[in-house]
Amino acid sequence: MARVEMTMPKMGESIMEGTVLKWLKQVGDAIEQDESVLEVATDKVDTEVPAIYAGTLAEILVQEGQVVAVGAPIAIIETEAGAATAAPAAAEAAPAAPAAAATPAVPYLPEAGDPQAAQQATATTGGTYQPGRFLSPLVLSIAREEGIPVADLDYLPGTGSEGRITKKDILDYVAKGKQSLQGAPATVGDQPRETPAQASHAPVNEGTPKPTAAPSAPAAAPAAPAAPQPAATGSKPAPSVSGGQELIEMDRMRKMIAQRMVDSKRISPHVTSFVEADVTEIVNWRNKHKDGYKKREGENLTFTPIFIQAVARAIQDFPMINVSIDGDYIIKKRDINIGVAVALPSGNLIVPVIKNADQLNLNGLSKKVNDLATRARANKLKSEDLEGGTYTLSNVGSFGNVMGTPIIMQPQVAILAVGAIKKKPAVIETAQGDLIGIRHFMFLSHSYDHRVVDGSLGGMFVRKVADYLEQFDPNTAI
Repeated sequence: MARVEMTMPKMGESIMEGTVLKWLKQVGDAIEQDESVLEVATDKVDTEVPAIYAGTLAEILVQEGQVVAVGAPIAIIETEAGAATAAPAAAEAAPAAPAAAATPAVPYLPEAGDPQAAQQATATTGGTYQPGRFLSPLVLSIAREEGIPVADLDYLPGTGSEGRITKKDILDYVAKGKQSLQGAPATVGDQPRETPAQASHAPVNEGTPKPTAAPSAPAAAPAAPAAPQPAATGSKPAPSVSGGQELIEMDRMRKMIAQRMVDSKRISPHVTSFVEADVTEIVNWRNKHKDGYKKREGENLTFTPIFIQAVARAIQDFPMINVSIDGDYIIKKRDINIGVAVALPSGNLIVPVIKNADQLNLNGLSKKVNDLATRARANKLKSEDLEGGTYTLSNVGSFGNVMGTPIIMQPQVAILAVGAIKKKPAVIETAQGDLIGIRHFMFLSHSYDHRVVDGSLGGMFVRKVADYLEQFDPNTAI
């Protein structure tokens, strides 16, 4: 028998770590190649991780709830003789873990552009000074929100692969490091150093040399113990409830959704415009083709591909809807990647993305929609299925709602909700005069970021989507 390491796989270009949610196999269980062994959560998606070798699960190295860097060993699989053996480098790296304990919990962050301080900081932090190191979008986002200069991250010790900074590293620094730096000046060697906040506000006099401590100066007195800080939101004690109430803790995905929705409402001033569209031709076309499509493709023909096609065409007409904001800059996207909100059996919501939706015909869009929705509900989505969205569509009509005011998916600037299709009496213009007839109508609700999308653009865009729906060709082939 040979022992093979199973490592945390890379689940997306910007994913540097994952949290072990649940082990699907236990020690001693037989495992087939490509059989799911555990469930892993990232900041983008929850997914199952398959085994790359067949054999027996000999050892579990990471417990449920632990955060693991990409490439780190998570289990040992015993395979038949002759199978690939584990890389010895991984085993040699294991004893190095205790050395991380010697790294100060609060890194010293000297002023950028000070070579002497940088050299001292490198020695003090055990060689963690790494300028130009790769920083994931998640780490950069947290740094921006917490007001941490990117240059300061060069001095932050990283526990990820190749010394990269993980989400846990920067959150630990925010929780501990920034708190410690507020009470007393940090020091590098024997020299008092300003905190990043102090340095950013202190006047600089280039003509005055920096003071240095005298050789005989006594060591600085230890700082007083920090006052107890309130517990983090996630660690608050459970609220007390009466006998007539039930206490339900949010699952991980619901917490993530809650935080992102709060962030979006805080970041973007939301405005919503409404349009009603006559979709009678679409309803009649679908009723004509849905049975044949089901028999031919083995899949349902829904309205969603038609809505996506109309949105993609409208984006081509109004490309400034297909943008994002970064500070004072507007980033205009060439690709039209439309996210489609999917309700999960758990009641949570996830938004897989159809890449280059403008380049697919109705059959291609239908295939993509069905595939993503099926894999989303089976928890089989990959990280890349959720990345790169530039605009989002939400079908609130599937719940019987006639309209809604959807919340924008950051960093996008707009989202469209389509309501339930209802029959209504309407005035029909004919060559013989106006008549009253029964038509199918649907409301479109368009929420947009008023920082960059004014009422004229937001209103014209949703009107254009409605126009494309009303002008749908009933002779369209699929």
